[in-house]
Amino acid sequence: MVKQLLFSATDNLSKLFLISFIFISCNSSKTNAVNSQSKETVNKPLTGEFDKQGHRGCRGLMPENTVPAMLNALGLGVTTLEMDVSISKDKKVFLSHEPFFNHEITTRPDGGFIDEIKEKSFNTYEMNYADILKFDVGMKPHPRFADQQKIKVVKPLLSDVFKAVKEYMMTARRPVPFYNIETKSLPETDNKYHPAPAEFVELLMKEIKENGVEDFVIIQSFDFRTLKYLHQHYPKIKTAMLVEGDSKSSFRKQIKDMGFTPDIYSPEFTMVIPDLIKDCHDLNMKIIPWTVNDKDKIKELKKMGVDGIITDYPNLFNE
Repeated sequence: MVKQLLFSATDNLSKLFLISFIFISCNSSKTNAVNSQSKETVNKPLTGEFDKQGHRGCRGLMPENTVPAMLNALGLGVTTLEMDVSISKDKKVFLSHEPFFNHEITTRPDGGFIDEIKEKSFNTYEMNYADILKFDVGMKPHPRFADQQKIKVVKPLLSDVFKAVKEYMMTARRPVPFYNIETKSLPETDNKYHPAPAEFVELLMKEIKENGVEDFVIIQSFDFRTLKYLHQHYPKIKTAMLVEGDSKSSFRKQIKDMGFTPDIYSPEFTMVIPDLIKDCHDLNMKIIPWTVNDKDKIKELKKMGVDGIITDYPNLFNE
């Protein structure tokens, strides 16, 4: 009888163990599947939806072209981080709208400010990045963006932005954003404030490739030389042609002069009319105007059929 009870208990324990093993295995598989699905989602960009771009991160709310501006924009739900890059003397690629220290946003290492008439003498292409780090670009009150939060911050390396965003997205567990990166160059300032197009693009692409974000970047520029170089040497990289509102060239001539059809046409928002939207879509190009800081205008342009908006205030997308 004792042997029978012992055998029965052992048999029941074995069955319980077997059931528990199956339960744990099933749940483990489900967990792995969910984790795998989450990881897959995190590693895919948002595509095929209205593109909400934060201009210089979120210039209206945080110091422009800085890591805090980019992370804050992500918290507001942008799908693309818009930014500008310049090159230092020691060939570092860093975020900056101008290849010099702008008087509106800069505090010198000694705590003083920069006069507008002297700002271009603070040429960052003639400075090593270690020296660029000595200047603050977040504490000076901005004369045109009163709501901009003031924090002590520097011009970051592009690679540091990539890393900060990657860490943020892993925690937030949402699809990674695109990076809309503008090359700040002009023919008349080649080798004075920046490298010539070929070197500029190669330095930029080196950072993009090393950080594994080729599928997540758009390179934009008013300097179409950089876009032509990209199309020739890196045809898989998405390109966007930036167009000023006072451009005298017609849409068709602009595309003809470019020599290829970019992925995105990005005009000043005042240029956008239904015919321009149709022209872009007929060429299978997206049209994403800049820089729209009015909620009603955003809604109007969206209703007209633009594919996205670039704004200093990405919080407007949520209102």
